[in-house]
Amino acid sequence: MRKPLRSLPDTNILIRYLMRDDEALYLRAKEFFDKVKEGSTKAVILESVIVECVYILTKIYNAPRNKAAQSLIDILHYKGIANLDRTELIRALTLFFERNIDIVNCILIVKKTSGPNTSLFSFNSALNKMCKSSR
Repeated sequence: MRKPLRSLPDTNILIRYLMRDDEALYLRAKEFFDKVKEGSTKAVILESVIVECVYILTKIYNAPRNKAAQSLIDILHYKGIANLDRTELIRALTLFFERNIDIVNCILIVKKTSGPNTSLFSFNSALNKMCKSSR
């Protein structure tokens, strides 16, 4: 029995789907994400794509942090999302909109606090302090 195919949507697919700024591309992205939403298509959204989406949504499209994060969280809840780190990414996006912390640092904090044998190596004293207080 073959495993179902898993797609790796890139940043442009997510941005077109969320922003609907090019109708033809939006419709193609919507068709894909409708299948992911119902679970008939499996997709893994890479951490790097999440980070790039946050930057594009907040810096290029000037979306508020909470709306950018919530839009991505909503997609990560789709039935067909097959990320093993889905819960961590949702926690990182939540931390991103709750506090004024860079998305990469949010991911580091969540990843560091998710495992008992994980340490953070950083010269960023504020980040190190946040990791210690998030235990």
